[in-house]
Amino acid sequence: MDKPELAAFLRSRRERVTPSDVGLPAGRRRRTPGLRREEVAQLAYISTEYYTRLEQARAPHPSSEVLAGLARALRMTDAERNYLHHLAGVPPVRPTGPPREVRQSILDLLDRLPNAAAIVLSASYEVIAWNHLATALMEDFSVRSRRDRNLIRRAFLTEDQHVYSVVDGRRFARSSVNQLRATAARYPDDPEIKELIADLLAGSTAFAELWEARDIAAEPTLCKSFQHPLVGLVTVTCDALAIPDCDQQVIIYTATPGSPSEEALKLLSVVGTQRLDLPG
Repeated sequence: MDKPELAAFLRSRRERVTPSDVGLPAGRRRRTPGLRREEVAQLAYISTEYYTRLEQARAPHPSSEVLAGLARALRMTDAERNYLHHLAGVPPVRPTGPPREVRQSILDLLDRLPNAAAIVLSASYEVIAWNHLATALMEDFSVRSRRDRNLIRRAFLTEDQHVYSVVDGRRFARSSVNQLRATAARYPDDPEIKELIADLLAGSTAFAELWEARDIAAEPTLCKSFQHPLVGLVTVTCDALAIPDCDQQVIIYTATPGSPSEEALKLLSVVGTQRLDLPG
């Protein structure tokens, strides 16, 4: 336990959190930046005396529960919370399942890609965010349940691929199974992942064969073709941007400039999910 650095780190985080950040009144006689020690203690459900001793590098070893309370009270990021645990000599608590919350900066990024279809996948291949063009190219994910937004489940357990019938889906199938195996190892206690794997093994011979191979290496899908019911064949380049701290990835689909597929994406960006074959 690095008591001096832990104390300094707690002080620095406390000074950066304003009362309004945590729903407290600022008051007129606030002389210190950020929160007061007693406010942090109250939010973390510990005594003011103990928190004061932590900031003075005089406190005994804090428990995981105390560290979790402090991280919550001081609005720490995942990286800051892990650092806090390491300073205290307590291993960070691993999340039970893959994180599903997408931070605002990533959502803003999706909206700033008007000429590209983009989605965010969790480690278990659930689509957890998407932009307008992804909805037009693939489907309106907002009307699907969480269960039905899982791309592995859709690939192996449903015949109806709807608007994102993938022409060359074998590479995705192999890669997704390999990555799911690695995900299951990272989150061995997640009941949703266990249920997903059980459903896939029971319902898909193709999945069972790939799963039995126990391959781990992912095969990145560099190009993908969608057979869209309104604009026909759309061939796109696939780029996967990893978000390591959230165990998520942003998948961006773009078409070659000047190609028919680019024109198809431009048309989809305008019409969205409208049916072009029906009268207005």
